[in-house]
Amino acid sequence: MMLSKRRSRVLFFLFAAGWFLVPAAAPQAPAQTTKKLKVYISVDMEGIAGVVTADQLGPAGFEYERFRHFMTNETLAAVYAVNVYAASKSVGTEIVISDSHGNGESLLIEDFHKDVRIIRSWPRHGGMMAGLDQSFDAALFVGYHASTTNVRGVRAHTFSSAHLTRVTLNGTAVTEGEFNASFAGALGVPVIFASGDDAAMEELKSRLGNIETVVTKKSLSFHSAETLTPEASCEKIGAGVKTALNRLHDFKPYVVKTPVTLEITFKNYTPAEMISYLRSVQRVDSHTIRFIGKDMAEVSDFVDVVDGYSPDLAP
Repeated sequence: MMLSKRRSRVLFFLFAAGWFLVPAAAPQAPAQTTKKLKVYISVDMEGIAGVVTADQLGPAGFEYERFRHFMTNETLAAVYAVNVYAASKSVGTEIVISDSHGNGESLLIEDFHKDVRIIRSWPRHGGMMAGLDQSFDAALFVGYHASTTNVRGVRAHTFSSAHLTRVTLNGTAVTEGEFNASFAGALGVPVIFASGDDAAMEELKSRLGNIETVVTKKSLSFHSAETLTPEASCEKIGAGVKTALNRLHDFKPYVVKTPVTLEITFKNYTPAEMISYLRSVQRVDSHTIRFIGKDMAEVSDFVDVVDGYSPDLAP
């Protein structure tokens, strides 16, 4: 099958790194076993190499189409690393990718191998972790960013830079990465790898422990960074995922105590007032509400409703 020019470049980057030594598609597992390595990859865009402003992050930005390629290539680097590792263990792979930035339609799905499954668009139960269940061996985060409470980080926010200033679980402010790791942990799935800017990776490691990380850029301000090139970022992500998989048994699921107390602080006064009309919601202060969910699945759904609901939703 002919490879696209973009996919060919990614393969070249990985060969050049010196670790990609087998074809991209994982070989069939031996006939005597049906075992597969099952990996979930959640992909955001703010942590991709080179991303610094809205110019790269949405369809209206003049660089968005180029950066969709870079986001796709960083994800492909992770996919190929999973396949390389599985091939070395003589097992197959099952890979699910969550397109989790913006409208959920940023990844170029035609560049992926036919056996990969991709989750796109919204709404969806599980948010950035939609489709994850107990059967997965590991979760990877690509292109993640710092939280809205971090004084550093490129495009730092938690779920909504437009609406929210703080999200906490059981009294602790969290990043999207920590929130999503908690969702995975409730299902018994460990997060073993993440990539993004230096502030985001420091924040995640301080909460999740010694996961493998790749720093794609150094934060200089909310809208500025010293960045790797796309090629260098792909090489580092591929190598990082391979290292993480070689340490797979070192990682444990990140589990928060249940029931889970969620607090959300809004930039504006009225959302907190209106949402507190729900009997299950307590208004903590002028901008903050509290919701107690029986588990992370319920908390995740609540966050999605709060941030995504609008009376003019259609159809």
